[in-house]
Amino acid sequence: MVGYAPAIDTMRVLGIDPGSQTTGWGIVEGDGRRYKLVEFGSIRSPSTLSFPARLLRICNGLQEVVERHSPDACALEDAFLATNVKVSMKLGQVRGVALLVAERAALEIHEYSPRLIKQTVVGYGNAEKHQVQEMVRLLLSLKCIPSPHDAADALAVALCHFHHANFAEKLASTERRKPTRAARV
Repeated sequence: MVGYAPAIDTMRVLGIDPGSQTTGWGIVEGDGRRYKLVEFGSIRSPSTLSFPARLLRICNGLQEVVERHSPDACALEDAFLATNVKVSMKLGQVRGVALLVAERAALEIHEYSPRLIKQTVVGYGNAEKHQVQEMVRLLLSLKCIPSPHDAADALAVALCHFHHANFAEKLASTERRKPTRAARV
C-alpha cells in the first residue's frame, strides 16, 4: 500500500520519586525512540501532619494522577539504604503506598536503583542532581528544568523505564525470532 505506515505503539509511564515530605511524579509518553512530557508535579505533605496523614495524602494524590492520565506502567525509584534507619523506614512506607496505588490500578510496576537511573539518563552513575535535571530538560525538550527537583527526578525514573523497557522488548523480540532447538534439528 502506498503511504501505509504501521501504527507505532506508544506507552504512557508514571515515574515516581517517593519522599515523605515531597513525592515527585511525572507522566511521559513515548514510543521508545521519542518522548513527550505529559505532566509533572509533586505531592507535598507538611511535617505538621501526622505520618499516617501524610501517607494518605500521597495515596490520594497518586490515585488522582493515575485516574487523570491512565498510564500503562509505573516506574519508581528503588529504596536505597540511608544512614538513618527512621528515614529508611519512612521512605519504605511511602514506596509501599506508591506500589499499592500502582497495583490497584493494574499498572506494570518497575523499580530502578538511583544509580541505574543516573547511569541511564546522564551516562554516569554518580551524576549530581543538577546533571540529572539538565538531561531531563534536554531529553524532553523543555525550556527550563522541571521544578521541584522531586518532579525532575520522577521524570528521570520514567525516562529510565523507557530505555530499559525498549531494550527488554527488543531482546524479547529477538528471542521470539530465534528458531527453537526442535526446529533446527
